[in-house]
Parts: sequence; C-alpha cells; structure tokens
Amino acid sequence: MHLKVRPVSLSALVVAALVVAVGSSFAQSGDPLHGTWKLDIAKSTFSPGPAPKATNLKYEPAGDRLRVIVDVENEKGKAHWEYTAGFDGKEQAVTGNPEVDLVSLKRIGPATTEASFKKSGKPTTTNTRVVSPDGKTLTITIKGTNAQGQAVHNVQVYDKQ
Repeated sequence: MHLKVRPVSLSALVVAALVVAVGSSFAQSGDPLHGTWKLDIAKSTFSPGPAPKATNLKYEPAGDRLRVIVDVENEKGKAHWEYTAGFDGKEQAVTGNPEVDLVSLKRIGPATTEASFKKSGKPTTTNTRVVSPDGKTLTITIKGTNAQGQAVHNVQVYDKQ
C-alpha cells in the first residue's frame, strides 16, 4: 500500500494557524459580560427616577451558568441582591431584591443577553444587556413595570472596572 502525500500550500497553513489562534483567544477571553461594572450615572437615563447614587455589577462564571451580584446605593440606603442562572430560559430565584423574585436568561448574541424578571409570577421588567465591541462599556436597557405599577424605561451605562 502506497500513500500519496500532497503538498500543503503556505496559505492553507496560515489559515489553519489563524483559525487555531482566534479560537484559542476566544476561549480564553470568555464571555464579554464577565467582570465588574460601575454605573456611569451621567450617561444613564432613568424613567421614572430617581437615579441611584451608585450601582456596581459583578458577572462571573458559575460552571455553565452566570452568577450576578448587584450592589446599589439609593435614597433608601444600600442594597445587595444576586442570582445564578443559565442562558436556557429557565426561571431561577433572585435573593435580596424586594421587587423581583425570579429571573430567566437568554443569550441573544455573543455580546448581548436578556434577563426577564418576575415578582410573584407576574412579569416586571426585561433587561437587555449589550457589551460594546471594545469590551469597555455595558449598556442595559430596562423596560417593563416597577412595583408601583409605573412604566419603566431606563438606559444604564456601565464602565468595566
């Protein structure tokens, strides 16, 4: 049995090397949402208001799920709430937030996710989160209804820390 070996072109080798490099880079960089984010109040809008004094978000991997930690300071004081959920649309418990008790997540694209919140089984708000191409800015558009029954349309802009 004779094997015939065909020569491989240099361009084919370059393409193969680029595919491996890009794949490795993507695998190492992970989800662009991961990390700590600080609210830029001046670039954000809140309807209805008032705006919080400060908000910090932390997104971290938890196996194949996402752990979200929220620290807010507003006119009522400081609040801490969190949840861990997968991007499978299944509802998970939210702890520490009196306005919501369930969340479900969906991935819309590589840098876009959606979180849908409920309170006592009733939908409240949907948060669409988009990380900028450079990975330095997170914009969260929040639409729905708050606990007081008011329409909510907030655009929150965060800087990566």
